[in-house]
Amino acid sequence: MEIKRDFYLNKLIDRKHNGMIKVITGIRRCGKSYLLNTIFYHHLLESGVDESHIIRFAFDSADDLSLIGENLIQLEKKKRRVDPEKFMAYIQSELTDKGMYYLLLDEVQLLDCFESVLNGYLRKENMDMYVTGSNARFLSKDIITEFAGRGDEVHMYPLSFSEFMSVYKGDKYEGLSEYMLYGGIPLVVLRQGSSDKAAFLENLFSEIYIRDIYMRHRVRNQGELEDLLNILSSAIGSLTNPEKLRNTFKTVKKSKITANTIKKYLDFFEDSFLIESAQRYDIKGKAYIETPKKYYFSDLGLRNARINFRQFEQTHTMENVIYNELRRRGYSVDVGVVTIAEKINGRTARKQFEVDFVCNLGSARYYIQSAYSIPSEEKLLQEIRPFRKIDDSFKKIIITKDIVPKHYDEHGILTLNIYDFLLDDASISG
Repeated sequence: MEIKRDFYLNKLIDRKHNGMIKVITGIRRCGKSYLLNTIFYHHLLESGVDESHIIRFAFDSADDLSLIGENLIQLEKKKRRVDPEKFMAYIQSELTDKGMYYLLLDEVQLLDCFESVLNGYLRKENMDMYVTGSNARFLSKDIITEFAGRGDEVHMYPLSFSEFMSVYKGDKYEGLSEYMLYGGIPLVVLRQGSSDKAAFLENLFSEIYIRDIYMRHRVRNQGELEDLLNILSSAIGSLTNPEKLRNTFKTVKKSKITANTIKKYLDFFEDSFLIESAQRYDIKGKAYIETPKKYYFSDLGLRNARINFRQFEQTHTMENVIYNELRRRGYSVDVGVVTIAEKINGRTARKQFEVDFVCNLGSARYYIQSAYSIPSEEKLLQEIRPFRKIDDSFKKIIITKDIVPKHYDEHGILTLNIYDFLLDDASISG
């Protein structure tokens, strides 16, 4: 069963012939290779590109390597990468005319000197390049720097809820519960049975994601790093910082880990796209607050597997889903802080109110509150109170799991349910 990834396909289509190396990044197993080698490949064919002008090469394929006189087993035994001269000779033999050629390279990090090779091909006006990889370097936010300013990144996330529902057999209500529990890794979504999904997620985490971080950063104390992951998994959407986490280690684990080491580990997790952080933003003061931050998992199935599916808080999980969807749509997302001065018993006191998300994309800005349920007028007033303290004209939105129609109140605040938000990319902008 094929899961359509039109959102990312269109990103690649928009970047065709732009003179840059299109680099598909993202967490492991989110579908990068399938997007490039199957979905985009078939798009090129359907667009009239001759098959001989599409050069696909996977550097972890024994068949492909044999085309250039390399042997997968020998490469592994000798712990070396693919000879770039052999690869370049093969590419040259495939260029039989002056027409446009499309170079689709998978696991390109296995090619020695791949940065120099690909940057060299940019000089050819009849070559359009697309690459992906899955080792630690390609799972890093700094991979684009390898291409000396000529890399154009397409960052890919696990399945959105809309993509998930394209293959889910039940209704959207059952679907969201399944999505919030097992996430959107395509290989997990296509598996049958809850026990099979859970076991696969647990194996992915331990055998792939954690191992990548160890290999890239040569972590000495693996136990502390995994303990930190467990703490973050149990506290998604909560404000925290390295010092606070250090105190948790000291109290619970009797550990002497330092705040600097914790910050380093947090950077490792973000660098691998496993988690993302949202910084606090003072809306009235128009300034960022360095600490604390909120952390969200790129895939909730991985987060839940990390804590053995023991802890499932709907409020924080829904907040994580909304955050991921906003990021997928291209918004930068911060945690809003509104500070006001109020007089209490004749004395002035400063109070802080939180706006879950401050989202920016170009000139557009949205303030969003995630409210799992709004059972009473009192709860509604609690949600909108921060909005009433913001004196600009940007749209203010409440997203709830309650089944309510999309509507505006007398203050111009929009309320919509999470299903409409997730299934319609224009739900907040329209």
